[in-house]
Amino acid sequence: MLLPRLALAALLALPLPVLAETSGAVKTEQAMISSLAEALQIDALFDVLRDEGLAYGGSIEADLLAGGGGPGWNDAVSAIYDVPKLRAGFDAAFALALADDPQAVTEITAFFTSDLGQRIVGFEIDARRAFLDIAMEEAARVAADTAGAGRDPKVALIAQMIAASDLIEMNVAGGLTGNLAFMTGMNETGSYGPAMPPEALMSEVWAQEEQIRAETTSWLQAYLGLAYFPLTEAELSTYVAFWESPAGGQLNAALFTAFDAVFTEVFHDLGRATGLAMIGTDI
Repeated sequence: MLLPRLALAALLALPLPVLAETSGAVKTEQAMISSLAEALQIDALFDVLRDEGLAYGGSIEADLLAGGGGPGWNDAVSAIYDVPKLRAGFDAAFALALADDPQAVTEITAFFTSDLGQRIVGFEIDARRAFLDIAMEEAARVAADTAGAGRDPKVALIAQMIAASDLIEMNVAGGLTGNLAFMTGMNETGSYGPAMPPEALMSEVWAQEEQIRAETTSWLQAYLGLAYFPLTEAELSTYVAFWESPAGGQLNAALFTAFDAVFTEVFHDLGRATGLAMIGTDI
């Protein structure tokens, strides 16, 4: 499951998709999506995403609020990362993105319910959880650099996967969108002083593009290197082939669509909460 660089999700109030004309068919389609979500271990993933979000809230407090977010800060961040709300937004957007291709859903589910698929998902979530420890992330970055310098064959396979799924560009786009949403939320509170026009906010965001691209590239190489370290070259080759297949492309697009939808909302909410805390207003 190739997740975005910053999977910081919140509720997006999307209607449930109309998946078929009859109620029986709708239930069948919904059951297929539910089975896929179970295969992708989405429950475990969102537990990690909440922990990431709470840690990110702590970073915002330390970096932007001088460690003084006030008594409402932790409550506000916790509410933004309320798991049932996160799942509601993600599930609706994910189901909508896959609604037109039940065959792809079947193929994706078959791969991820296999022994290899389940092991891979477990490794990916474990690596994501490990990155909550800054020291572990730094060690993974060093290991990725070492593997690259040593021409480890897995490095080439990971690069092939990144290219096939356009992970760098899609993550950069998501990062820019998230940053714009965050700044927009802050701007709405008056924490910048006079409201900045949208074009000024956009200019500020675009100035961050190269930094985001460099950080995203480094993070992906470290994260994927750690996640796939237990795999053999043959197993990783099989996984790369899956992402290069039409079904893999459908899953990749659906995941980014769903996460991009919820990213925008959460970053806006975090920006607004940050702005209110900066000006001393109850969040």
